[in-house]
Amino acid sequence: MSKKKLTGLVVSEKMDKTIVVRVDTTKTHKKYHKQYQIAKKYFVRDQKNKAQKGDIVEIIETVPFSKNGRWELVKIQESKKV
Repeated sequence: MSKKKLTGLVVSEKMDKTIVVRVDTTKTHKKYHKQYQIAKKYFVRDQKNKAQKGDIVEIIETVPFSKNGRWELVKIQESKKV
């Protein structure tokens, strides 16, 4: 089974070596066929503390490293320029 890859926006970087990433997905209602958005937050392992709030990052599913953290940072696609 392959590991899941997602792309999302960093919404928090206050923890040490952990970031919170919000992933927005679009779904279609089964009965009414209307599209709607769902936002879900993931705790992501950022070993080098490189990601900043506002960055767009790519994450991958991995073995659990803590109670809630089961995702790891692959790369930063768009960095927030300061």
